Amino acid sequence: MDDREWVDAEPSVAEAGLGGSRARVLQVIREAGAAPLGVRDIAERAGLHPNTTRFHLDGLAEAGLVERVAEDRDRPGRPRMMYRAEAVDGRHSYRLLAEMLASLVSGLLPDPERAALEAGRAWGRHLADAPAPFQRLGPAEALKRLNRMMAGIGFSPEFEHDTDHADPDEIRIRVRNCPFGTVAEQHADVVCRLHLGLIQGALAEMDVPLVADRLDPLVEPHLCLAYLRRAAETDGEADQPDDKADQTDGEAASADGGTDQTDGEAGG
Repeated sequence: MDDREWVDAEPSVAEAGLGGSRARVLQVIREAGAAPLGVRDIAERAGLHPNTTRFHLDGLAEAGLVERVAEDRDRPGRPRMMYRAEAVDGRHSYRLLAEMLASLVSGLLPDPERAALEAGRAWGRHLADAPAPFQRLGPAEALKRLNRMMAGIGFSPEFEHDTDHADPDEIRIRVRNCPFGTVAEQHADVVCRLHLGLIQGALAEMDVPLVADRLDPLVEPHLCLAYLRRAAETDGEADQPDDKADQTDGEAASADGGTDQTDGEAGG
């Protein structure tokens, strides 16, 4: 059973004042339980025109009564937007928790961007659809699995490999519908690095010759761009720019340790 609690016996504050058509759209979605519905399905069940249904869905999403989720599919192209009911007032509570945690990371840790990147990598590894032991994935299959992972989180990713681009080995991901967008408005330093880390960790766990170079947030409203590049088969997560810096620091620390040992031996 899904861990959401579906409650509709008592209206929430956000539901007060809903018109008849909008309330009918909400009821249709709630009757579907945890299964998301597309706009046409909702419109047909509610007896409304699809355009009218979209208008009401936007209002319900703004009120925190329904959740937008990307369709889970393997076909190329932009996935359809689906809708399912939120637990009453649940989204607001989780958003508040997310904002509190993001502010804690941003305000108290000495390097919040680095901490968020590392947390994202760890969760990316955890969420990745890794291959079975002794199996290797090709880049195409890895991108398909990365697409499913991101869509499952709530993103609407589109993968582009433009041969006319300045770098023919660069793959661009157009990322819409960021599920962390509201929190990112106040804590982009944490949220956007967390998002980049998710991609880096997933690619590392799948052990493919692809590296996530960077993520450019909000290049236009509701659109971020992530960039992947092809890497040598021997490259791993350490190929990321931040990891290189860490590796260099580690080598420097080892060198200092070696110097200390030499000094100690000389003193002996």
